[in-house]
Amino acid sequence: MITLLLIGLVGGLITGISPCVLPVLPVIFLAGGAQGARVRPPVTVLNAVTVPQRRPAAVDTVEAPVAADPDGRRPYLVVAGLTLSFTVFTLLGTLILSALPLPDDIIRWAGLIALLLLGLGMIVPRVEQILERPFSRVPQRRVEQDRGAFVLGLALGAVYVPCAGPVLAAITVAGATGRIGAQTIVLTLAFAVGTALPLLGFALAGRRLAERLQTFRRHQRRIRIGAGVVVIALAVALTFNVTDVIQRAVPDYTTALNQKVDTSGKTAKALGSNTGKSLGKCQQEAENGDAPALENCGKAPSLKGISSWLNTPGNTALNLEALKGKVVLVDFWAYSCINCQRAIKHVQSWYSDYEKDGFVVIGVHTPEYAFEHVAGNVKAGAQRLGITYPVAIDNKYDTWDNYSNQSWPADYLIDATGTVRSVSVGEGNYPQAEALIRKLLTAANPAVELPAATQVADRTPTAQQMSPETYLGAQRAQYYINGALNEGTQTFHYPSSLPLGAFALDGRWDVTGESITARSGAGIELAYLANDIYLDLGGTGTVTATVDGKTTTYHVSGAPNIYTVLHRTSQEQGDLKLTLSPGLTAYSFTFG
Repeated sequence: MITLLLIGLVGGLITGISPCVLPVLPVIFLAGGAQGARVRPPVTVLNAVTVPQRRPAAVDTVEAPVAADPDGRRPYLVVAGLTLSFTVFTLLGTLILSALPLPDDIIRWAGLIALLLLGLGMIVPRVEQILERPFSRVPQRRVEQDRGAFVLGLALGAVYVPCAGPVLAAITVAGATGRIGAQTIVLTLAFAVGTALPLLGFALAGRRLAERLQTFRRHQRRIRIGAGVVVIALAVALTFNVTDVIQRAVPDYTTALNQKVDTSGKTAKALGSNTGKSLGKCQQEAENGDAPALENCGKAPSLKGISSWLNTPGNTALNLEALKGKVVLVDFWAYSCINCQRAIKHVQSWYSDYEKDGFVVIGVHTPEYAFEHVAGNVKAGAQRLGITYPVAIDNKYDTWDNYSNQSWPADYLIDATGTVRSVSVGEGNYPQAEALIRKLLTAANPAVELPAATQVADRTPTAQQMSPETYLGAQRAQYYINGALNEGTQTFHYPSSLPLGAFALDGRWDVTGESITARSGAGIELAYLANDIYLDLGGTGTVTATVDGKTTTYHVSGAPNIYTVLHRTSQEQGDLKLTLSPGLTAYSFTFG
């Protein structure tokens, strides 16, 4: 728990100084800081003198300890409101929207409308009075000073979209999948506090500046009107995505810091962990890259919450208890995951060769994207990959959570007694994994005569350095170069340069949380280090890829799937530009 707390704080601090906060800083400075200055009005006091009494007493003007905002709470209230709403919407927004028949962007629009009204209230007192009528019976202490500060913070939190990083990604996944426990709440609160600290510092700096400069003290009304104008300007800029211009102009100088946070994946594992220590230890060894070995990893967790089955007689459900006596491989996969597609060739070969000897494979399909929830898409994907073993559709992540799994692909090898004997994460080590299968089959039936080991080429990338998986939707667009990528229909322009590992957009796109859909003149530029580049695409149309002046056109049709947009015989560093026809939807780049 202490580790999660520290990771959350550090991740939040990095986010709080990222370029993504730039659009809200003027509002924090003026409406949260300068407007909350503890201004002391001048009073007249007599200055004691020792001159003869017939001389008039000298008169000085000094500042008395009477303040327009004596408690100085406004900066704290604005930042507290922002922190609270951002925390709640990040953790519960997806669950609330999925439970109610509301548009996915209703929270953002509500925040924008609230900002517009609050800005008008700062400029026109009559509007402010109308807005406050519903709260007139609510007891408030010094309401005339703190009026609207907390509500302003709430509205800012609803539209505030910080740069994605590993901590925010873990929180978002936990909230979207309902894994909200004490650890999730601690991590989220720590992240929110870490994000709030730099913003609070900026608000207090604005307040201090306003207190020290006479022009602020003399023109409080003008400052209030100016703050209202800035709030309205922010609402308009966010509505029409004008803030992207600022974010595109400033490179994300926090990317390297984000990449160093929680590199071991402890956060995501802690948020999803609900299995015994034995299995957790085996998972940790597998994540560290240890070769598969036979261990006692505890009783195999059950298959929970499976919505439907493929490739079983009558599509009936399988039960691990009923499979005792057989060797079972539980393989977590997603049909549009390129790493899974390469691994499945080996898994399918093992199933084909050893099924008659008591070997069972259960492919647990846990979706990474929304389109992977569709059973028809999964069935078509399994057919394209030549999968003949049973497939369990785990749309609600119940089995994923029961195994405390965190990766695609991941394999859990179970012996004839129902004990997990080995865990494998990611690609590779196929000969070692197959050797363990053969050992367990022989242990279950010493008289078995196994065929020769399979001979399937290992296509696992071996380069020490390679471009990381790159998500294109707004929720996880960590490597997007032009500031924050916000949801909505927007027009983009390529930057003058692109650092290695980053991507940028051009033309008009519809941006959602997990994908981008091409409209007019839509292009993607990617600075890569890889042999092969794969793009997860859906829809019908064409993709034109340009590398080193050479252009290739690919045809796309049907449900979302992985398409190879670049193939090289050896690793290279370069710049790829893609042009997508209108209507095509892109989800992520993966590399080989």
